[in-house]
Amino acid sequence: MSERHHEGHSLIRVTNNDVRSLLLALGLLSAFLLVEVLMAVLSNSLALFADAGHMLTDVAALGMSAWAIRLARRPPQGRWTFGLKRAEILSAAVNGVTLLAIALLIAVEAIQRLVTPRHVDGGVVLTVAVLGAVVNVLVGWILSRADRTSLNIRGAYLHIITDLFAFIATAVAGLVIVVTRWEWADAVASMFVVALMLVTSWGLLRDAGKILLQASPDNLDLTHVRGHLVDVDHVLDVHDLHAWTVTSGQTTLSAHVVVEEHCFDRGHAPQILDALQQCLIDHFDIEHATFQLEPPTHEAHEEGLHP
Repeated sequence: MSERHHEGHSLIRVTNNDVRSLLLALGLLSAFLLVEVLMAVLSNSLALFADAGHMLTDVAALGMSAWAIRLARRPPQGRWTFGLKRAEILSAAVNGVTLLAIALLIAVEAIQRLVTPRHVDGGVVLTVAVLGAVVNVLVGWILSRADRTSLNIRGAYLHIITDLFAFIATAVAGLVIVVTRWEWADAVASMFVVALMLVTSWGLLRDAGKILLQASPDNLDLTHVRGHLVDVDHVLDVHDLHAWTVTSGQTTLSAHVVVEEHCFDRGHAPQILDALQQCLIDHFDIEHATFQLEPPTHEAHEEGLHP
């Protein structure tokens, strides 16, 4: 068994600038959240409450993202052989769950208001929604400079973009109420916000779930990988091939590689390992792989392991 690990460009490196961007966005959203909750109470607007609920998850998402980055930077030690890199994936999953929970609560209240509408101050709703959209555009621009190939940062960014569309819908509802006095618009806008939250939460939970359940990356065809590895000189077969994502941008692979018997007698094993690793780097941009080299006769000792 041997392992080759090259540190390179395929690993996601979240910088101090990314952390600063998260913290700056966190400060702006936290300040506006307080204003929006107050205005939601004064205007009796469910749409503003919905936006505030969504913005609360934005604040939580940014806070957890910054915290997860700090954890992910800790080096491997003790039982944590990969360090705490999966902290960012857990953060993304928590963001998805909170979005889902708040969306369901808002949906229940919105349905009740569709049946029995309440008076809503459309002018306040319109003003706050427009201001919220401006804040979200600013925060979105700040986060756009961060590394969105990280699922953690991408989750926070998606929160902001979803919230921007939600504020636009709320502004439209406020305008409709001001012009037509049709107060059902508030509940309709709330349902639109709920739909956006459900779509975003599903995407985050799906992507985080694939990583936590050790699924192979979507952009990696293991049949294609096996074909390239078998083409390496002196390789006869590849089995027990596994690939998974440790954290965003860091794919790890392991495989049992059957090589010609004479390779062990003639000392070819190191050259074969180099060739296998270079194959993964050149064709699949995978720089962390563990290979077990075996002679053809070793198959008899692995009953039940071969797919």
